[in-house]
Amino acid sequence: MAEKKVISIENRIPKLKEARKKKANKRLIFYLLLFFLLISIIVYLQSPLSHVKHITVKGNDFVEESKIVKLSGMTNQNNIWNLEFEQMEKQISNEPAIKEVSIERRLPRTVHISVEEYVRVGYVKGEGQFIPILENGKFLSDSAVAIPNGDAPILIGWEKNSTYLKEMSEELRNVKPSLSAQISEIHWDPKESNPYTIQLYMNNGQEVVASIRNFSEKIQVYPSIASQIGPEQKGIVYIDVGAFFVPYDQVQEEKPAESGEAEQEGENANETQG
Repeated sequence: MAEKKVISIENRIPKLKEARKKKANKRLIFYLLLFFLLISIIVYLQSPLSHVKHITVKGNDFVEESKIVKLSGMTNQNNIWNLEFEQMEKQISNEPAIKEVSIERRLPRTVHISVEEYVRVGYVKGEGQFIPILENGKFLSDSAVAIPNGDAPILIGWEKNSTYLKEMSEELRNVKPSLSAQISEIHWDPKESNPYTIQLYMNNGQEVVASIRNFSEKIQVYPSIASQIGPEQKGIVYIDVGAFFVPYDQVQEEKPAESGEAEQEGENANETQG
């Protein structure tokens, strides 16, 4: 049977001391690194290196970037870690044209502001200026422009804050942007028999007679009718009652006939009721 090698305690003590020393050194190095790390963080937070360097804005078409930044209250003197995003978003949302806003921190020193603006459904012609109408029905009187850029139709002959204008704004909200872009002007053309009558001037030179009520629904047939009209043929598309096209050279002939028919139908209806 092989004899076991016995190591005396005198021989083991130096090795134990050396192991403990290495462990203590590692612990010391860890604490020193942690200490210097904390010192570095404190110095960083107190230095300009932690200040906002870049502010980017995305999603704004009408509200100027400088105005959005100003509304946020943020400057290059702000510490990027001490920003109150919720409060800043609330301040930017106070701008009537802003629908939604979100802010995020992008390291090392950039803050990104993303906004969504309310869609402009039209412009009301005022005294030498055009006031934008938003999809929520609000008027941006402070953002009136001399000449609209063609992003929405111009509303002419409307009384500001009238019920008819409010209803028209609500209808325009539900019109597809691709279809709304084809409308140049919308004139309020009230008749004694129908105060909701409107006349549209399209970008392709055609006219459309319609009604404010259910406009967003009835205007959907216009592209189909327009596609059947020759490029050189101009006239009026009626979508208030039914949907049909009348060339300009027939308009004067059609109107008296239509009026006579309408009067006759009215008399017949009255006789029937009687």
